[in-house]
Amino acid sequence: MAIKYWEFEDAPFKEKVKNPKVAEIARIFFDNETEAYRFATLLGLAKKSGLRLKDVPDNIPIATAKRYLDYAVQIGLLKHENSVYELTDRYTKPLRNIAAYIKAWMDSNSEEDLAIEFVNAKQEKQNKRGGRNANADTDTGPAGIS
Repeated sequence: MAIKYWEFEDAPFKEKVKNPKVAEIARIFFDNETEAYRFATLLGLAKKSGLRLKDVPDNIPIATAKRYLDYAVQIGLLKHENSVYELTDRYTKPLRNIAAYIKAWMDSNSEEDLAIEFVNAKQEKQNKRGGRNANADTDTGPAGIS
């Protein structure tokens, strides 16, 4: 987590909170553009009406989405009840100004285009790199012996 403290000191914070964006929130927690894009996408979906893992977009792997959503629960952005991830406001005290910024974003109704905010992010799903082949014959025994 690479928090840029100077951006959340009182004077710059007052300017930033006037126009809150989920992209800024994601960049607080992730330096990598792709990770920040995916986190911002998931937060945006959770903000609308709650998010279930089965409703995750196809361009984000389910395991990655679960990891990011659980991280958001851990830091107090989301709550996970009845298989639904929803926004909450359980922030830790050291992150007071960041929490106020996130709360301002939660209360705003502006639509954001994340493809413009994260231009360099990889937005497609990664190809499978290993594991079992989906086309493998299921009748073969161990080590491919029939």
